[in-house]
Amino acid sequence: MNCPLDQKRTLEALGLRKMGQVVEHDANPAILGMVNKVKHLVSVEETK
Repeated sequence: MNCPLDQKRTLEALGLRKMGQVVEHDANPAILGMVNKVKHLVSVEETK
């Protein structure tokens, strides 16, 4: 993946290590901040 190291580490912290991988997280300020940092690299959907 061709992106800065801090963005790679943010993706890893979210549990995303491979292309096409899907993870679920509770929406809390820490997770939302990380998602906002890499929003151009990920697709986000809210589930209920």
